Amino acid sequence: MIVVSFFPSIYYIFQCELHWQVVYLSAITAAEVGMVYELMSLRLSTARYRAHRALLFVGMVLSGVVPAVHAAAVNWHEPRRNVTLAYEGAMAASYLVGTAFYLTRVPERWRPGAFDLAGHSHQIFHALVIAGALAHYGAAIMFLKARDEMGCPAA
Repeated sequence: MIVVSFFPSIYYIFQCELHWQVVYLSAITAAEVGMVYELMSLRLSTARYRAHRALLFVGMVLSGVVPAVHAAAVNWHEPRRNVTLAYEGAMAASYLVGTAFYLTRVPERWRPGAFDLAGHSHQIFHALVIAGALAHYGAAIMFLKARDEMGCPAA
């Protein structure tokens, strides 16, 4: 889900700059394919590699920082594009906070057994991933409105 969440963002923010679309989407896709391959290995499915899996997830989230900073710098004069970056920042923050819950095993480590059915860190993680997806949806709506209204300048 994280991998494909980059595609609309980069596609629409750099809709008039095909070179940057290709550079960022290719680099992120290559990195993410490697990370997904690593995450799917049986070796990493054990509890021993829990932190490693979480750090790979963080790496996936943070792979959008460079294009986001570039977009903010290039499109600073476009208020709507800056709003979309705020939505995408909320998505990233939601993913990262969820990963922190997953990695630290809070709250079940404070009260073992009390969160076995509801409120477990893994459930919190997934709830925050859904919140991040909703923030991304908000950004996508803004991207579509901007695309319809702005277009690209004539070359």
